[in-house]
Amino acid sequence: MSGSRREDILRQIAEENGITYKSSSPLSGGDINEVYLLVGPSEKFVVKLNNTSRFPGMFEAERLGLQKLAEPEVIDVPKPLATGAIKEMAYLLLEYKDSGRKSSNFWESFGEQMAKLHKTTAEDFGLEKDNYIGSLPQYNDKKDSAAEFYISMRLQPQIKMARDKGFQLNVSDNFYRNCEQLIPQEPPALVHGDLWNGNYLVNSKGLPCLIDPAVAFAPREMDLGMMKLFGGFQDQLFQTYNEVLPLESGWQERIPLWQLYYLLVHLNIFGAGYRSQVTSIIRQFS
Repeated sequence: MSGSRREDILRQIAEENGITYKSSSPLSGGDINEVYLLVGPSEKFVVKLNNTSRFPGMFEAERLGLQKLAEPEVIDVPKPLATGAIKEMAYLLLEYKDSGRKSSNFWESFGEQMAKLHKTTAEDFGLEKDNYIGSLPQYNDKKDSAAEFYISMRLQPQIKMARDKGFQLNVSDNFYRNCEQLIPQEPPALVHGDLWNGNYLVNSKGLPCLIDPAVAFAPREMDLGMMKLFGGFQDQLFQTYNEVLPLESGWQERIPLWQLYYLLVHLNIFGAGYRSQVTSIIRQFS
């Protein structure tokens, strides 16, 4: 997007939301959205932009996800302020979070806060709306059990997409039966849903702040699986988490099973480089 068009859109977003526009500048973002700092006379805001036709409803889903994460009041998230569309560009207006240095007990605090977040439950697995995982649709139909939700709403849509793209994954009925036996029968937990080390900030108090969620009421070990997939989270986090909300026995052996979902997502977005990891995990649990 040209600088003049970007500034014109950001000025209109500011006007729509009662903000006196002072300046704007790009922020680092992902592959999906353009992200900008919007500066008013006394406040800063974050604006995310994407094309309205490419990812319909993405920002409304993200807004709902941030609201869900904020409701228990146990971990920091930026406040979503508005969604809308201007000149074929959808936008999400967010509170700007000043950043700081990690506190001396950052990882212990992070573990405790994630455990408290996961204590937030619901009657069913799922969510009232579908949302996105990265650039892909994520389905949240209500299910009664953790295994049913994970298999039918997480694994099977991604496996079908991978097959449609030409990847042969050799998923057997025995694999799904083993999933049903291995997944703990725990209550639904409010999960971030996409918690790699690029989806948290360190706020001005030196504590974690979650961003870019893919929220659902889901098996809580999903978040731990994603946190361990690409690294960047220290052991103290998991130790404290397990003290506050003890994990079912065998949780470490189940980590690859949860990582399978995220690796399938990467396979479907980025291609064959992730196929060997995906097929290895399928064989492990077949």
